[in-house]
Amino acid sequence: MPVMQAGAVLVICNGQFEGTRHPVRRDETLIGRNPNTDITLLDESISREHAIVAWDESRSIYTLDDLQSTNGSKVNGKRIRSSDLRHGDELEIGHTKFKFLLSKPSESPAT
Repeated sequence: MPVMQAGAVLVICNGQFEGTRHPVRRDETLIGRNPNTDITLLDESISREHAIVAWDESRSIYTLDDLQSTNGSKVNGKRIRSSDLRHGDELEIGHTKFKFLLSKPSESPAT
């Protein structure tokens, strides 16, 4: 039986890709400069594997975890190692800013 959870999307808020929407479809979505990441950002201030947005099943919430990146990650202007995410939070990965948006609960995305 599929797990019920809210779907999520990251929307780029600055730069040439402003407005681009990146669905968070898996239990873990890897963000980085490496072309094999789920969300690849061509920004030299971003580590090859910079951060992960993950669904915490036990608490029914998404989190952002910094992967010991060189330049760190921020949520709502504060540098974090790990942070719970809420609808409307602003994420900063390198020079790229995102808005974290939740949609209605739906079936969990394919893993």
